[in-house]
Parts: sequence; structure tokens; C-alpha cells
Amino acid sequence: MDAAALTCATCRTKNHVPFVADDAPRCIQCQGFLPWITEATDADFKLVADSTNVVVCVDLWAAWAQPSRLVGPLLDRVVAERAGRVKLVRVNVENARRVQSKFEARLIPTMLLLWRGEEIGRHAGALQLPQLRRWIDQGIATAFRKPVA
Repeated sequence: MDAAALTCATCRTKNHVPFVADDAPRCIQCQGFLPWITEATDADFKLVADSTNVVVCVDLWAAWAQPSRLVGPLLDRVVAERAGRVKLVRVNVENARRVQSKFEARLIPTMLLLWRGEEIGRHAGALQLPQLRRWIDQGIATAFRKPVA
């Protein structure tokens, strides 16, 4: 696990976006924030989800769940719109039973918002785009009102 290749939507520069970092990734050319979307498994979830200073949206999904297939592209869109403030970590529950169990996710998809490893939001089931935006924005607002430890 090192980095994913991503083309900046603003200046079209190719960037390498790390899976793990303290701060949100920026374009090497224009310095704009890049969407931060990655995957995690049981083996690396804690490292990927807890090692950042932005809100982490965890998508507990499965390929067999139609609502997961519907919400996935919407999450990509919202995370791109909120680049620099949120990181999306996708967890396929078929390959990450311990993560699914840790969060007691019985309905798929289950989406979580984490701030420095602490759960600050949860939604089970799919959301439409306006509701998804509102839910993530509430999580961002909650996180940044909390005092830094």
C-alpha cells in the first residue's frame, strides 16, 4: 500500500495520493486539495482510517448489496466536492469481517463518520445525494467544533 494515481480536476496534473497521511493531499502543481478515496481491510483499517486530521467517512459495503452499488458513486462525488475536509475509506465487508463486527454493521451499506478514530456519525442504508451531502457536512461541522486532544 503506497499511493493511488489521480489526475487533478483543476489543472490536469497527475498526482500520487497516499493511502495514509496526516493531512489531506494537495496537487503538486496547483496546490488544490485532491479527493481522498481509498480502501481498507481488517489488516490495515486502523492505520488507514485513524491516521489523518480530516473527517473519515467509512463505507462498509458489499458487491451483492444493490444499495452499496447506488451509494458508492454518490460518495465519490461528495468527497470530491469536499476535498481537503473528508477522506473516504471503503471497506468490503466480505473481506473485512472484523471491521464489520467492530462497528456492529448489520445493514449494508453502513456509513460511518470518524474523527481521530472516534465515531461521530452513522447511517445504515443508502442516501440520496442531498441527504448524503447534509449528513457529511454535519459530521465535518461536529468534528471541527470538538477540541483538539
